[in-house]
Amino acid sequence: MTAPRSRCVLVERPGVFRLTESAPAEPGPGEVRIAVHAAGLCASDREVFAGTRAEGYVRYPVVPGHEWSGTVEATGPGVDPALTGRRCTGEGFRACRCCDRCRAGQTSLCTAGYEETGFTRPGAFADHLLLPAHLLHLLPDDADLTAAALLEPAAVTAAAVLAAAPLAGERVAVVGAGTLGLLAVQLLAAHSPAELVAVDPRERPLRQARAMGASRACDPAAATGLRGRFDLVVETAGAPDSAHDACLLARRGGRVVLTGMPAPGARGIDPVHLSVSQLTVTSVFGAPPAAWAYAVRAFATGLLRPAPLVTHRIPLTSFGEAIELVGSGDPDVGKVLLEP
Repeated sequence: MTAPRSRCVLVERPGVFRLTESAPAEPGPGEVRIAVHAAGLCASDREVFAGTRAEGYVRYPVVPGHEWSGTVEATGPGVDPALTGRRCTGEGFRACRCCDRCRAGQTSLCTAGYEETGFTRPGAFADHLLLPAHLLHLLPDDADLTAAALLEPAAVTAAAVLAAAPLAGERVAVVGAGTLGLLAVQLLAAHSPAELVAVDPRERPLRQARAMGASRACDPAAATGLRGRFDLVVETAGAPDSAHDACLLARRGGRVVLTGMPAPGARGIDPVHLSVSQLTVTSVFGAPPAAWAYAVRAFATGLLRPAPLVTHRIPLTSFGEAIELVGSGDPDVGKVLLEP
C-alpha cells in the first residue's frame, strides 16, 4: 500500500512557487493536524507572492494560507483525542500568551513579535495544516466548510464591529464592499441601524450589499453628498483615499473604524478635520479571540452568511491561476478559494 502524501504550495521567494509533496507531518505536543477543506486567497496572499508585503510580516520560503476551514485529522500529545473528526477553523496569530497585551486578550498586539500562519509559519495552501490546538474554533457537525473558509476575514470584520460598538438606530456607512465590507454589512445590519449605506465603485458588490442588508448602496462620487451624515463609518477598502474619505463621511463627534490595509503612500487623514470634528478613529489589524468567537457564533446561528461571496473554487494544483484572479482587478471576481 502506498503511504499517504501531503501536498503544499511553497512560495520560495517573491514570484517563485512550486508544489511540493511529502508525508503528512505528525502533530507535536499541543498540536492538531487539520485536513484542509478550503483556503481563501486575499490581497495579503497576493502581496506575499509579489514580494510587496511589509518587511517583517512575511518570512520566505513560506506556505501561504491564513483563511481556511477543515477537519481535525490527528491530535498530538496532550490534546483531547475526541477532537478528531471535528469540523473547525482557527486563529492565525501565534501569540506568546504571556505578555501584557496577550494577558488582556489582545493577541494581535502581542509584544513578543509577529508570527502568523501563512506568513511566517506554514499555512493552509496545502492538504494538511499543523496548528496549536488552543487556536481551534470548532464548528457545528453540519457546518458548510466551503463557507467556513471565510471565517478569518469574518473575524477581522467582527473585531471592527466590536470596536465600533454600534447602537440601534444609528446611521452607519461601510466604505468598501469587498469580502470584509460585505461581511461587515451583515453584522452591522443585525444591530438595527436607522440607515446602512455601502460605498463601492463596483456594481456587483453594491448589488450584493443590498441583498445582505444595506438600505442603500452607492459609488464614491455619490457618497460625497453624504459627508458629515453618519454616526459610525467602517472602512474596509484599503484604497488610497478610503481612510481619508471615511472620516469625511462621519458626523462631528462620530466614530470611524479603519479595517482595510492600504499600500504605502495612501492619502492621510486630515488632522485639522480630525480635531475640529472630534472624531474617534480606531484601527483593526487581525482579530483577537473574542472577535473569532463572535464571528464563529454568528456563522453557526446563520446570522453571518459568507457563501454568496465565493465566486471561484480552484484546485490546489492551480495556485498560479488563483493568484492571477486575485490580482486581476476583474469586478466579477469575489472570494477565490483553493481546494485540495
